[in-house]
Amino acid sequence: MKIDIIGKKYWYFLISLVVIIPGIISLILFGLNLSVEFTGGSNLTLAFPSKVSNKELMQISGIFTQNKIKIQNLTTSGNQVLIKSQPVSQSQDILIMQDLKKDLGNVDQQSYETIGPTIGAETLKNAIYALVIASVLIVLYITWSFRSVPKPTSSFRFGVCAIIALIHDVLVLIGLFSIFGHFFGIEVDSLFVTATLTVIGFSVHDTIVVFDRIRENLRRVGGENFAEVVNDSILQTLDRSLNTSLTVILVLIALLIFGGDTIRWFVVALLIGITSGTYSSIFNASPLLVVWQEILQRRKK
Repeated sequence: MKIDIIGKKYWYFLISLVVIIPGIISLILFGLNLSVEFTGGSNLTLAFPSKVSNKELMQISGIFTQNKIKIQNLTTSGNQVLIKSQPVSQSQDILIMQDLKKDLGNVDQQSYETIGPTIGAETLKNAIYALVIASVLIVLYITWSFRSVPKPTSSFRFGVCAIIALIHDVLVLIGLFSIFGHFFGIEVDSLFVTATLTVIGFSVHDTIVVFDRIRENLRRVGGENFAEVVNDSILQTLDRSLNTSLTVILVLIALLIFGGDTIRWFVVALLIGITSGTYSSIFNASPLLVVWQEILQRRKK
């Protein structure tokens, strides 16, 4: 039985909107929970002999306030306390640790990182530049690579549809991390930017495989029934796309289980992005070509 993906294209677009819209609302209302790498400040990790109580957390906050340091985020993980604050100098860090040991007893500082606001702003700017430049280069490359595609479509449409699918994947990823940041305190750091760029590359790679098959089939059978050609091309590459993504997802699940806390949310970002990229390549990018062609045909009539 032949699967009619193109015939149900608007349902797939609706599923994408259901996932994207809550993330966009979260971005508008809450934004992203940026790490000190982008905002400037200090990250401190304190280790205690046992799980920290709410009373002890209040004492920690009080000690930072006494030393005129504003805490931006205070969370616990087992017997660890993770603190994100305004920049803490080395001398202030020494005084804070002395006060903590005096009031709370046995406490160790496992990590201490300070980044100035100027460096943080520069890092954020460079990250945005990287995302924009990568997207522009991808559109130019696809437009050039598919310059010989037969009618009724054009290489420009392939490039635009690929970039729309790419934006879909980025919005899914950023939107979900905005929600995670607001409700679970998950921060966006340089590893998240790395994951986003990786997802962009993967998404376009998967999309090009389908587009290339569409081009081959257009050369072979012509574009008289463009929707059917696109549907057949998707089905012909479906197994390859799913198998490729599944092998990557299995590796990422193993990393998520055994990789430790430092890369956990990096792996989660990759899992979300690759799943979204596979979906958009099959159910968004190619159907958009058909929608574009149908609009042009209606205008001609």
